[in-house]
Amino acid sequence: MDSLHSFLFEGIAVRGMLVRLDAGWRELLSRRASASDGGHAFAPPVRALLGEMAAASLLMQANLRFNGALILQLHGDGPVKLAVAEAQADLRFRVTAKVVAPVAPDARLEALLNPLGQGRCAITLDPANRLPGQQPYQGVVPLHGDQREPLQRLSEVLEHYMLQSAQLDTKLVLAASDDCAAGLLIQRLPLGGQANLAGSSAAVARDEDQIGRNEDYLRIALLAATLGHDELLSLAPEAILHRLFWQETLRVFEPQTPRFACSCSRLRVANMLRGLGAEEVRSIIAERGEVEVGCDFCGALQHFDPVDVDGLFTPVQDQPPASVGLQ
Repeated sequence: MDSLHSFLFEGIAVRGMLVRLDAGWRELLSRRASASDGGHAFAPPVRALLGEMAAASLLMQANLRFNGALILQLHGDGPVKLAVAEAQADLRFRVTAKVVAPVAPDARLEALLNPLGQGRCAITLDPANRLPGQQPYQGVVPLHGDQREPLQRLSEVLEHYMLQSAQLDTKLVLAASDDCAAGLLIQRLPLGGQANLAGSSAAVARDEDQIGRNEDYLRIALLAATLGHDELLSLAPEAILHRLFWQETLRVFEPQTPRFACSCSRLRVANMLRGLGAEEVRSIIAERGEVEVGCDFCGALQHFDPVDVDGLFTPVQDQPPASVGLQ
């Protein structure tokens, strides 16, 4: 069963989260592979990257408790032009990628997205009830470290992001196969608490003083780093926590249940077609006989024939009334 476990280390300012995606991850891959648009399946290195992104987006969403969508994007200059993972507040998730060239079987992050050094990672927080004029928050970091050395793992990119954006030490272990995607997050809690969230300069300064120096966090992060990818993918969450932190006192909270779910719909596609305009859409009808739109996330197809398209661009008052059944 897909699960996300949150836990605290008693007596020290460190928290953790552990996510495991089994059925949901397999369903996502199955839908993509069997999609009626031809069943284009991503190459193994791309599938592994998307699995890690799915796990990471859920860990960050649950860590922030953000009421809205957390969108993790990797923009690349290599064969993968774009990779996207989206996690909602209720832990629904979905992922996709735009691949523009063949991918080597052993390609890692740099070869996939950053061979020319122009790759970047963006995290967007889009509120569920956005106010008029309110813009989503977005943070962007390059796919290299402070010394411009290329980063080879998604976990390193996100650790760097958290250090730059929140001044908090974070350790991530991510792994994915065709059967499972999983991740472990360890993070030092801010010393300022609510004062830090409120923007207290003194609290922020105290947190910055702790970067890379907090002995409790460093000990826990070192333990987390011993977790192998095979262990992360094969062991139950309870077994992982015991194997890593059996000498620590943990407060483990009731697990949550992530699930794969796509928000695409016929109504959204219809609105998109209206945005294209009647002339553009009718030219597609004239050329192909119908409009076919596939979802990049789940592969679902929506078909619009000439009658459907006429309905899209006919004012409601001009449409014939719905038929009424005989009494």
